[in-house]
Amino acid sequence: MGKTRAKDRMSTEINASSMADIAFLLLIFFLVTTTIVEDKGITVKLPPWSEEEPDITQLKSRNVFSVLVNAQDQLLVRGEIMRVAELRESAKTFIGNPYNAPNMAESPSKAIISLKNDRGTSYGAYLKVYNELKAAYTELWDELSQRKYGVPYSDDMPFAYKKAIRDEIPFVLSEAEPTSFGEE
Repeated sequence: MGKTRAKDRMSTEINASSMADIAFLLLIFFLVTTTIVEDKGITVKLPPWSEEEPDITQLKSRNVFSVLVNAQDQLLVRGEIMRVAELRESAKTFIGNPYNAPNMAESPSKAIISLKNDRGTSYGAYLKVYNELKAAYTELWDELSQRKYGVPYSDDMPFAYKKAIRDEIPFVLSEAEPTSFGEE
């Protein structure tokens, strides 16, 4: 047998002592550079918290546009059955009251949309109804902006214009406490 040389006795293992450092640096890099996507819901401005009892004033029924969504996702608007597709135009007519009808809102600033749903209402149906009501206001704001300023209502228009439009047609949506399953 021949003599073994130092070269033959060398270990064939790979030095992995710096692998943990590299993995840690990669982890930090990805944590720092990754953005977390936030879910966005319906942006609603809630009233401030108060310990005092609310002042319940009597509203004229002509100024309230009541929308009920039952457990079967059917709409009852001011006592009449309606499809979601008809809701936007009906709300616009109610808020704007272009013909000064006695059963419509006295003025856009006094119009109140009352939305009430059942606990069995599907979330999709609720969102469709909410979006149609919001779209009615958006279209009214756009029409008023076109009449007054000659530009469409948008986020990049001057703040003073947007405030003037919203003062004339405020977005007032009252959401009532949901009723028990199948109650309405």
